[in-house]
Amino acid sequence: MTSDKNKKIAADCWRRGNEALAKENWDYSIDMFTTAVKLEPEALLYRQTKRGAERKKYGDNNSGSKMGVLKITGLKTKIKNSRRKKDWVSVDQYAEEGLSINPWDPGLNAEMAEACKNLGYEDSAIFGYKMAIENDKTNKGYYTDLGLLLEEKGEFKQARECWEMALKLDPVDGDARSKVTALMATETRVRGGYEGAENSSGAKKGQSAYDEGRATREQRQQAQKGNAPDGPGQSLEADLQRAIRKEPENKDHYLRMADFYRREGKLPEAKENYEKAFELSGKDANIGEQIEDIELEKLREQLVKAREQFNADRENAEAKKQLTLISKALIKREIDVMSRRVERYPADLRIKFELAQRFIRLKKWGQAISLLQQSVKDTRISSEALVALGKCFYAEKKKELAKRQFEKALPSLSPDDKPDIYKEAHYLLGRLYQESGEKDKAADHYSEILAVDYDYKDVKDRLEGL
Repeated sequence: MTSDKNKKIAADCWRRGNEALAKENWDYSIDMFTTAVKLEPEALLYRQTKRGAERKKYGDNNSGSKMGVLKITGLKTKIKNSRRKKDWVSVDQYAEEGLSINPWDPGLNAEMAEACKNLGYEDSAIFGYKMAIENDKTNKGYYTDLGLLLEEKGEFKQARECWEMALKLDPVDGDARSKVTALMATETRVRGGYEGAENSSGAKKGQSAYDEGRATREQRQQAQKGNAPDGPGQSLEADLQRAIRKEPENKDHYLRMADFYRREGKLPEAKENYEKAFELSGKDANIGEQIEDIELEKLREQLVKAREQFNADRENAEAKKQLTLISKALIKREIDVMSRRVERYPADLRIKFELAQRFIRLKKWGQAISLLQQSVKDTRISSEALVALGKCFYAEKKKELAKRQFEKALPSLSPDDKPDIYKEAHYLLGRLYQESGEKDKAADHYSEILAVDYDYKDVKDRLEGL
């Protein structure tokens, strides 16, 4: 949190910057705004004013300084190193330094946004991603990152629009498609909550529909016990129940109720309302998927509880039996659900990858291989899919094919971004070379692992035994 002293100095710098800006003294004004941002980084106004001055300095040429390319390259290297250390303050400051040279650079705007997001400066993060998108409308990641931030802020319509743009850029992205559907449902729920509050007691200006329409969990519990009034607008649950009684054939009321119960963790009640909406909709497949997701959530909850009971007493045979039964039931249901979705969304390679992972857990290598060979075409998951494919070939004793997959995957893997997959690929390649008597190559791969994780599996023993 910025101290009062720093806030005062920052405000003074901002004032001086504005005075210089009025005189078109661009360099001094930018220096003052930069100091203000450093002293009070959470203040969005200072960043906005700085960016405006930077644009004016370069005559709105959309490219910044023609002589600053090398300096920006150096700053981006510093940003990369700072990000690896999760030094977000440095990432922010280096990005702002770069934006003083080229305020239109989408990558630098996004770096600033990511740093602010991690530092808790939400408004500045949103501003950064919007600037990045303004200058690069083809980067799906900018839309998804901005969409997540807007959703956290309760800006559901804007968040949905971001995810719609992401889906437009990548039509086979199942996650983006699901997010659009979920946000549409949330918008409907929030709009319904707002209208209920407005019609009954008058909505307060300045509050979001979500805030106005919902009551706290404690208020609802008190209302159920008769300790608090439960009239219109005071309990979203009660408002939705009234809406259902008024229009029992309106599926949207049941969807809002199901969504409400799901957020509250009341999965049986959520499932019951989704099922009612499913019937009223004429068995809409999208609602059917919500029911399937609830069933999977329930099984996962049961698995967590069963694992906790088993860990509390590992000698308990009944607890072990229950853990095994629930684990098998979950993976069987996941395979059933994902297989149907593969049929429904044949172009969605991510679902095929997830289904392949379930087959791997059951050691059904052949079924997994077929799905993974398709999944590698998705550049977002190609490295993970190649490593998984290599594991399957290794298990099938097709060692040369396994080697080829790991070798294809490694150039795209980093110990910073995907440490577990990176280490696993090197480990299995080391094993393969060790088994074929190529000790130097095996040693190279084992050494790569020890450089980032000295205690990984039995790597030290294997390296010493070569």
